Formats: sequence, structure tokens, C-alpha cells
Amino acid sequence: MSSRSSKVVLGLSCAVTLGIVAYVHVKQQTDREKMHEGVLKDIERQQRRKIENLYMLEKQNELTKQLKKELGNS
Repeated sequence: MSSRSSKVVLGLSCAVTLGIVAYVHVKQQTDREKMHEGVLKDIERQQRRKIENLYMLEKQNELTKQLKKELGNS
């Protein structure tokens, strides 16, 4: 009888261990994917800011030209 119960305990221990290892593996994979998505979002955000900054610089240059033109005519 004790041989049977020890086999059951061993089987359950192996099953729990495999479950834990599988969970940790899946969790690490999803964490890696989330981190990668964060990096991609950061790059996207930087590119948007760069475009916005270039647009604002262009607007400032236009306003400077217009102001110089108006001051030159006065």
C-alpha cells in the first residue's frame, strides 16, 4: 500500500513541478513581448515628437521671415 501512495505522491510532485516550469516559461515569454512592445511604442513616440518639432521649427522660420519682411518694409 505504501508503494502505491508513494508512486501517487511522486506523480503529483512531478506534475506540479512541470506545471510550475511551464508557467514560469510562459510568464517570461509574455514579459519579454510586453517589454518589446514598450520599446516599439517609445520609438514611435520619439518619431512623432521629431515630426512635431520639425513642424514647429518650420512654422517659426515662416514667422521669422514674415516678421523680417514686415520690419524691412516699415
